[in-house]
Amino acid sequence: MQAIILAAGMGRRLGEYTKDNTKCMVPVNGVRLIDRVLGQLSKLQLQRVIIVTGYKGKELQEYIANSQQPTANSQLNIEFAENPVYDKTNNIYSLSLVKDKLQEDDTLLIESDLIVNDHLFEMLIDNPYPNLALVAKYETWMDGTMVRLDDEQNIVNFISKDAFDYNDVNSYYKTVNIYKLSREFSAHKYVPFLDAYTKAVGNNEYYENVLRIISLLNNHDMKALPIGNEKWYEIDDKQDLDIAEALFADEKDMLRKYYGRYGGFWRFPQMLDFCYLVNPYFPSRKMKDELRANFDTLLTEYPSGMKVNTLIASKCFGVSEDYIVPGNGAAELIKVLMEEKPIANSQKPKAKSGFIRPTFEEYPNRYDKDCQVTFVPQNDDYRYTADDLMAFFGDKDIQQLMLINPDNPSGNFIPKADVLRLAQWCEERDIRLVVDESFVDFSTDYATNSLLSDKTLEAYPHMAVMKSISKSYGVPGLRLGIFASADKKLIARIKKEVSIWNLNSFAEFFMQIYNKHEKDYQRACAKFVKERDDFEQQLRTIPFFRVMPSQANYFLCEVLPPYTASEIVIYMLKQYNILTRDCSGKPGLNPSKQYMRIAVRNHEDNTRLVEGLKEFRV
Repeated sequence: MQAIILAAGMGRRLGEYTKDNTKCMVPVNGVRLIDRVLGQLSKLQLQRVIIVTGYKGKELQEYIANSQQPTANSQLNIEFAENPVYDKTNNIYSLSLVKDKLQEDDTLLIESDLIVNDHLFEMLIDNPYPNLALVAKYETWMDGTMVRLDDEQNIVNFISKDAFDYNDVNSYYKTVNIYKLSREFSAHKYVPFLDAYTKAVGNNEYYENVLRIISLLNNHDMKALPIGNEKWYEIDDKQDLDIAEALFADEKDMLRKYYGRYGGFWRFPQMLDFCYLVNPYFPSRKMKDELRANFDTLLTEYPSGMKVNTLIASKCFGVSEDYIVPGNGAAELIKVLMEEKPIANSQKPKAKSGFIRPTFEEYPNRYDKDCQVTFVPQNDDYRYTADDLMAFFGDKDIQQLMLINPDNPSGNFIPKADVLRLAQWCEERDIRLVVDESFVDFSTDYATNSLLSDKTLEAYPHMAVMKSISKSYGVPGLRLGIFASADKKLIARIKKEVSIWNLNSFAEFFMQIYNKHEKDYQRACAKFVKERDDFEQQLRTIPFFRVMPSQANYFLCEVLPPYTASEIVIYMLKQYNILTRDCSGKPGLNPSKQYMRIAVRNHEDNTRLVEGLKEFRV
């Protein structure tokens, strides 16, 4: 068997990364694509490897000649073919340049902009079928050639870009661009059709078009080999390169590369994300259908400005217009709020704020470190009450107190009556109390625990309420949050600081239609509470976890010795494509212990996580 690598392309979409090198010379985590694939091929006992070069071909040949090292398994016999018109042709011409060699042996046909697990080549070679295409179930990040399969994994059609239909994506597979072609198939089918096709259509085409024509003859020459959850990525642009670096990171860099993305994990094939904290049961299907039905209008029309969106937010959340401001996610409002510090008096020139740790770090990160007063619960479960806060902050001369309720990551929850006692205590001391209730709708008495009402806000004008709509409403992609207070001057100042068009049309429309779907939301919250209780019991069966009680949509778990949180997180990511959060080292947590935060998803996902944890081995 031999391998043919197509490496003539210019890789324009990679910008500066291919200014001086061809695509396969781009490094992923310090290893060039060409080095990686040649290392993989060196283990396969191939007769030869033929590389078709073009753009920067001389530099590629010199690099390979100077860097190739003998391996324990074999010394690769590398040959080169040159496409001199790489800028005027496509990969069908590159392949036609080596069509004679294609007919001399069974062939692995590989495109050079791929990064794949080693196991994929073994899967391909070990499979008894002589003509195979590696394929992956369609994901939204995929581009290029799609195929349809029958029940026996025969490729019955190649779908061109022009024929791609989003209504049919459930039946599509994406070619991984690695094929196994038998010598007989190449000699008697592929090459004759290749000659006829290029003569009729030209050389600025793709070699898959020839396979598409052959598939239409209905003789099932080509079968597909679905790769399941095996990792691979096609690197066409900078974003692809960034994702590939996370997918194929070394263990020491893996978590940094994933956590540093702060979301966007839907781009990673079939990943289960147990880091980000959203309601698994809302929006309802009916609400999604309504959003979908209005997609064209929402995409192509401007959203309303702050005045109208304040009115809609007032209607949606039952708070007077003068008391509420909507934001582009709570993050926008947090930034403005923390920069809008409480006014210090002459005796207290620095406005100090009280924080509780461990907590959501966005608040203290946005505040002057010299003006922070921090309370850390002195117990193993990080529980605290309103009385604990009043006792600690009573003599601390703070002008503002930040309370995340339920707290993140501990899941600690102070009942509403006690929060209002704390609010009264703050009123008497001229302290602004900011309560972030982004997770309150996950609490057991969710229907009565919110502070968002005119009556409550007016009773405690020194209190302000922040709420991320992403969390309990399950719509993080909309970027929507609200801030409310009966302190009209504070609300007016924040409105002045944010952009007049700070919301997109989808977020605006969500608020416009929410009240029609409010009963579905209540049902979703009730369903969630039951699922969280069940998930807690499942997590308690894991012998190396100590699970802390929670009223939010996550659990803080202490990882018991001798294990560490990072090794469990990496194991779950590598073995099951499940991402969890290593909280060890988070400010406020015991630095001598190990912690993980695990989100609550739906029952099927939660069970899959627990089953993976039960198989954990160091």
